[in-house]
Amino acid sequence: MADPARAAKLAQRIKVVVAEALGRRVKDPRLEGVTVTDARVSNDLQHATIYYTVFGDEVAQADAAKGLEKAKGVLRQEVGRNITVRLTPTLEFVADQIPVVASNLEELLREAKKRDAEVAALAASAQHAGDPDPYKSDIPQDVDLDEDDFDEEDLDLGNADEVDEDSSK
Repeated sequence: MADPARAAKLAQRIKVVVAEALGRRVKDPRLEGVTVTDARVSNDLQHATIYYTVFGDEVAQADAAKGLEKAKGVLRQEVGRNITVRLTPTLEFVADQIPVVASNLEELLREAKKRDAEVAALAASAQHAGDPDPYKSDIPQDVDLDEDDFDEEDLDLGNADEVDEDSSK
């Protein structure tokens, strides 16, 4: 069992080698729109999974899958020449689903933005339930209160500096 860091490093090297080989060594016209997005190597370094995307529709994707399957031997040979491991890993090509998931996610975000706009429009015309000023005051608005209007006896706030003799016992 190899070190996971070594497997990750080898996967990146395989990704680069396969992408370069698709561009210069493989002459299949079905593979012109193929982009290698990621590669993963098993912990024993015997199997490599290569993820790819294809520019085009379902027909182009199906053709690319057939072309990659046909070119698998040439690509494995190229990987064997360019990496330094005892055994060349087998290659498996898997269509990457990230672009499909990303487009679905973008559609969901558009729908959420549309619904947010609808809710904001409803909120703009909404009114609160109950009184507009729920904190009504008993003091009439026309009365002007000054400090001179109150006596200390009226307020009876008590003196905080005095110590209660009963509480000290």
